[in-house]
Amino acid sequence: MAAPCGRMASRPLLQFLSRFSRSPVGNTGFRQFSSATVCRAAFQINEAAESANSPWTLMAAVCLQRLPVISADCSPIEQQFKQMLHQIELEKSVLSDHELRLLEDAEKMSRKQADDYDSDEEDSHGDKEIMMAQDLEDIWEQKMKNFQPALRVRADVDKDLTSAERCLADSLVLLAEQEVGDEKLWLLPQTRWQEGETLRQTAERALTSLPAAGFKATFLGNAPCGVYKYKLPKAIRTENSIGTKVFFFKAILADGAPPKTKKAPFLWVKKSELQKYLKPAYMMKVERFILDL
Repeated sequence: MAAPCGRMASRPLLQFLSRFSRSPVGNTGFRQFSSATVCRAAFQINEAAESANSPWTLMAAVCLQRLPVISADCSPIEQQFKQMLHQIELEKSVLSDHELRLLEDAEKMSRKQADDYDSDEEDSHGDKEIMMAQDLEDIWEQKMKNFQPALRVRADVDKDLTSAERCLADSLVLLAEQEVGDEKLWLLPQTRWQEGETLRQTAERALTSLPAAGFKATFLGNAPCGVYKYKLPKAIRTENSIGTKVFFFKAILADGAPPKTKKAPFLWVKKSELQKYLKPAYMMKVERFILDL
């Protein structure tokens, strides 16, 4: 009996448990096991053990974008195309009610100036004041002159990098000043992953942990859109700590930005301005998933 028991003990755990799934239900009192379930449980255990013993520090960052608020200025070719479409629509359109009324009023005025004009035609209106279509146009023209549209370009606001109201025709990205080792760098908001949470939850925590921020954002999916990996200097690198992996998640600013505070540790910059604040290697990874809408 020792030899069979020895062979059974040496078999893999999955092969041994799979015998229960092949045995008929009526011949045994054991519950059937699925090999897929056992493999999945074993994989989760191995994954948790590997992440706990990984020499890489895991972090999650959020790429928070403020989408354009107003339309961008048209380029010369776009302006020409716009004018062409307007001309086509004008040529194919029919007269509006106001234009028909203008023609009707012009016809009435020509009849009044004729010698055979019958004034009894106006008696049907009684004492009611008649508003001509031309009078309406004069009123609308006066209102148009009094209307002052908001400025598309505000030099004082556009220069304030801490304001989310700058450059309304462009897409902006949030940068936060964070400590990395002994120096402070401008990065996408990031924080270290904690055991028991997903990477997206880590990215959400990185956004909410910004001082005096209170941003409301809509995250675009549960999967990261990019990753940045760097190793520690050889002087401080160990077998248990090789470097850091940063996983990026995209989000859109919702409900506007909170009121700005003095000396805020974050900036709102355009994609073309990122190179002034980000390291080249970091910039190369980030610019891949930032869309300049």
